[in-house]
Parts: sequence; structure tokens; C-alpha cells
Amino acid sequence: MIETERLLLRPHIAEDFPGCLAMWQDPQVIRYIGNVPSTEGEAWMRFLSYFGRWELMGYGMFAVIEKDSGDFLGEIGFSDFRRNLGPDFDPFHEGAWVMNQAGQGKGYAFEATAAAHDWLDRKFKPEKTVSIIDPDNAASIKLAGKLGYTETRRDEYKGDAVIVFERFKA
Repeated sequence: MIETERLLLRPHIAEDFPGCLAMWQDPQVIRYIGNVPSTEGEAWMRFLSYFGRWELMGYGMFAVIEKDSGDFLGEIGFSDFRRNLGPDFDPFHEGAWVMNQAGQGKGYAFEATAAAHDWLDRKFKPEKTVSIIDPDNAASIKLAGKLGYTETRRDEYKGDAVIVFERFKA
């Protein structure tokens, strides 16, 4: 578990599923992540995959919980999503983040992603981390920049345009 001033980051627990489902069905949240709301079955399979990543790789997506309320706000962490984007991307920890509407606009995403990157840097000491972001997702691109990511190229993933980013440990 990671604790910041306002947040707890921890592996998911069963009670997180309703919040996870609502987030992945919210058109405002997923508009830059495929833009297709998840069915309950699709969200359940995604949710189950979080547990497997932690078990197999020792890292994964953290549930982001607001300390004061206990509310589920989103998911931030790292994975190997097997995107097949090439040797400059595929072998590296991929940073990912998504916040529900209640978690947006309060600085929570930066607070959580910065803490998660610090944790990954200490635990795994990666040479670099990577990420992909929809070119229209200005908030996520700004967050990536604050975290030290830089654009390396433009590409396509599942038929959608993406910007490929990398971040080298300082």
C-alpha cells in the first residue's frame, strides 16, 4: 500500500468492483480510452486481470482511494499490456492511469501517479517506463509531462491514433 497526503493506493479488493464498473461505463471517463463503455462482463474480466498481474509480475494497477471518504477514485499503476508496439515500448513497464469524474480536477491523478512511479523506481529500478495516450487527451498529456514523460512518436493502437511516451529515471 502507498499512502499520500490525501490518497491510499493499494491492490484492488472485491468491494472495488462497483466503482470500477461505474468508471469503465462512464462515457466521460472512457472517451479517450477506446470510447466504448464496458459491459459488466468486460469490466469484470478487466477487474480480475488486476489480481493476476500482481500475482504474476509483482506489480499492477493500484486502486486509488480517497482517505477522508474511503471512496474509489480510479486506477493507476503499471502493466505489461502486450501491445506489440515495438522494441522501444514492449519490454518496459507501461504506466497507466484513469480517474472517475469525482477524482478529476483535484490534483489526485498527479499525486497518485507520482507516488506510484516513486514506488516502481524503488522496487524495480526500471531503465525507463512507457505510456500511450490519445492525442486529444490534453489532461493526460499534461500529466505525463509533469511526470517526466516525453513524446517519442505517433502510432496507432487498435485502429486509434496514440502518442507514445517514455520516461527515464532521473
